[in-house]
Amino acid sequence: MTAVPLDALPRAPDARRATRDVGWWGMALLCATEASLFASLIGSYFYLALVPANAHWPPAGIADPALGLPLLMTALLLASSGAFWWGERGIARGDARRLRLGLALAALLGIGFLLLQLHEYGDKLRHFGPTTHAYGALFYTITGFHGAHVAFGVLMLLYTGLRALRGHFTAARHQGVTTVGLYWHFVDGVWLVIVTSLYVSPHFY
Repeated sequence: MTAVPLDALPRAPDARRATRDVGWWGMALLCATEASLFASLIGSYFYLALVPANAHWPPAGIADPALGLPLLMTALLLASSGAFWWGERGIARGDARRLRLGLALAALLGIGFLLLQLHEYGDKLRHFGPTTHAYGALFYTITGFHGAHVAFGVLMLLYTGLRALRGHFTAARHQGVTTVGLYWHFVDGVWLVIVTSLYVSPHFY
């Protein structure tokens, strides 16, 4: 029986290299679960806003939310996402300094958002609290839950910045930056839904 040369045998197709690592998919699943939670909370908000029993929403005695501060907070988060994207594009081109600067700007803008949220809470708590009525419970739950996400995201940005200072990222190896970016952009996107639902929509019903 004649032996067949190995190079003449059919080869199995080469496995394609995954474009996303396990960490990225894990973060994507986390964002998906958190999105479902936010969706249920905001759905509850609109359910109570539109039921006939609630003739006023926000309840009588509470003015429609002012838009100045929330829009400023929105600008800070959008600028933060932009700064992160700018830094991430920098490391993709091998510019580690640009990554460090982008992460620092993103973190500072995120901290600015949290300080403005604390200022807003100080003002609103003089008029209603989380146990005053259903509106107060949902307002503080939704915005507070989002604020906790922003705080966690800032910690992730600072940790990633520390890694960047230690030279952990290169143009060929920066998946950790991309994974953190997925979370940060998700948090910023959720805020757009929140500001539209809780601050803008009451002016239309």
